[in-house]
Amino acid sequence: MPSFSLMNQRTGRPRRILVVDDEPLVRYTVQLLLRDEGYIVEEAGSAAQALALFKPGKFDMVFTDYFMPDMKGDQLAATIKMLAPKQPVVMLTAFPEKLQCSAYPLGGVDSIICKPFELDTLRWAIGRFAPG
Repeated sequence: MPSFSLMNQRTGRPRRILVVDDEPLVRYTVQLLLRDEGYIVEEAGSAAQALALFKPGKFDMVFTDYFMPDMKGDQLAATIKMLAPKQPVVMLTAFPEKLQCSAYPLGGVDSIICKPFELDTLRWAIGRFAPG
């Protein structure tokens, strides 16, 4: 059982999470896991779509893939942080070793979760970076 509330204490509503990944199966799996937990989940299949959905204060957490065709996940995270500096953004990636070896820092990313992941890992990230 999670040690944090599913509700956002400021708004009194269930936490809202944005899931960004160009792979439909990944988006579907994450949204299914989180909706089962009681979260409100919106999905975006690209960084451009995510930015069209994103408004400061709308989401309690953003999960994004790194390798996407229109914009890398760290670029999306940096753009989101320019709009909402305190917005928690967690990277989901199957290639963490490539990110660690990168010459570029992952600006705007609060944490990295390796694919495949378990529900407990998503819970941990939400509890740590988007506490109620």
